[in-house]
Amino acid sequence: MRHGKKGNHLGRKRGHRKALLKNLSNAIIEHKRISTTLAKAKALRVFLEPIITKAKNNTTHSRRTVFSYLQNKEAVNMLFGEVAAKIGDRPGGYLRIIKTGHRDGDNAETAIIEFVDYNEIYTKEAKSEKKRSTRRGRRKKSAESAAAAATTVEAAEEIMEDAEEIVDENKSTEEPDAEKEDDSEDA
Repeated sequence: MRHGKKGNHLGRKRGHRKALLKNLSNAIIEHKRISTTLAKAKALRVFLEPIITKAKNNTTHSRRTVFSYLQNKEAVNMLFGEVAAKIGDRPGGYLRIIKTGHRDGDNAETAIIEFVDYNEIYTKEAKSEKKRSTRRGRRKKSAESAAAAATTVEAAEEIMEDAEEIVDENKSTEEPDAEKEDDSEDA
């Protein structure tokens, strides 16, 4: 019985599972995005995120700890170099899983797992979206909106004055023409 045992064993023995997760981790560090089954992607996220957190602290001890999991010098150097630089300010959630449907043949659910900060499409959209307001922010916004409304009213008044001047100019130029037309009608 497997009472109280957490984690997906992925249908493999311990050694095979460790090797699988190590190889998937090295691949995602190298390529920044890989396609695999959904179950493997979820297991990989649980395996790799604590390792990435360790990589944010560039010390000899953390390098050796990460190397004991990955056993690949190039992957460790990439993780402590460019990856740690990009994810340095992120408190967690370094990986994103996107479901891609079912695989032909065995109908297994497939997914893409990628680093969050390396996908420029999602990063640009997230920055351009409006920030969601909270209750505390409403007081500030009401003061800001009152100031903005005041400037909007001033701008509208200026536009109305300019429009009135233009209308006055048009009337003054049209009045003599109207008188000429009246004179021609009388004749």
